[in-house]
Amino acid sequence: MLEGKRTWTFESNPVIIGTGVIGGPFEKKGELVNHFDAFYDDLMCGENSFEQAQKVLLEDACKEAIKKANVTKEDIQFMFAGDLLNQITSTSFASRSLAIPFFGLFGACATSMEALALSAFIINAKGADYILAASSSHNAAVEKTFRYPTEYGAQKPPTSQWTVTAAGAGVVCSSGVGPIVTSATIGHVVDEGLKDPFNMGGAMAPAAVDTIKAHLEDLKLEPDYYDLILTGDLGKIGRAISLELFENENIAIKEELFQDAGLMLYKKEQPVQSGASGAGCSAAVTFGNIVNRINSGELNRVLVVATGALLSPITYQQHESIPCIAHAVSLEKQKGGN
Repeated sequence: MLEGKRTWTFESNPVIIGTGVIGGPFEKKGELVNHFDAFYDDLMCGENSFEQAQKVLLEDACKEAIKKANVTKEDIQFMFAGDLLNQITSTSFASRSLAIPFFGLFGACATSMEALALSAFIINAKGADYILAASSSHNAAVEKTFRYPTEYGAQKPPTSQWTVTAAGAGVVCSSGVGPIVTSATIGHVVDEGLKDPFNMGGAMAPAAVDTIKAHLEDLKLEPDYYDLILTGDLGKIGRAISLELFENENIAIKEELFQDAGLMLYKKEQPVQSGASGAGCSAAVTFGNIVNRINSGELNRVLVVATGALLSPITYQQHESIPCIAHAVSLEKQKGGN
């Protein structure tokens, strides 16, 4: 099951049999509205704080995924999930209400694919029949944690990105109908010394390229094996840097093949600077748009590479650089699937 140095292949073909994607009011105005299951019309989501609102987003996404998988939450043996807030509290509190055995993860914005990779690994090893993989973010909660409260009205540079208010979840099973998880490449921490919390794309790009290179080498693949290689939230800056790094590494990847979830979520007229970000970014796009396009037959093979900046408010205040990571998961259409 281990191929090369850090890639797992899943012989049993774990299947994503149900997904749930919930967004906020800004996402309701975006480009991928038809790939969300529901939206909230206000950032509070009917709660008393932004953190509680994020908890509700995740709860709703998980419940929707379970419903569409045609199972009950009692059927789900484990849940792998996380977020960006202090001690992943929104996820932990959502897990409290869901009452599913819980593995709390922190991979920053790479959490979605970390969760999916681990879920597929456990299913492939016959450690469970049904696992829930999920992650979420909330614009106002994350901004006040890592940068400035939105009420402060701080001006942002062009390199900055818009944190997504969304949650995405998927039920992974040993059999059923849906995209299959064929492999996962686990990233290691890459730190090029950047310290600017308003340039996450630039900081994360080397980690994304490192993991993609490892994935292709471990499995002896060319980039065009995939219909799409999708990073999580590099935005305009990070995607441009990645394309330069691919060239430096002699990896022949076509620009149209290499896309970014952070550039897919919003319309051009929405003021998101370099693009979208957040742990809910790759989760929402993957469990919504990508899964739907695989199910419809538009895409056959997709490599999703979620990227994460592993900084904290403390490390930023102590003038530390930003360590980054990327985890890649390959999704494929079932042979003979509808």
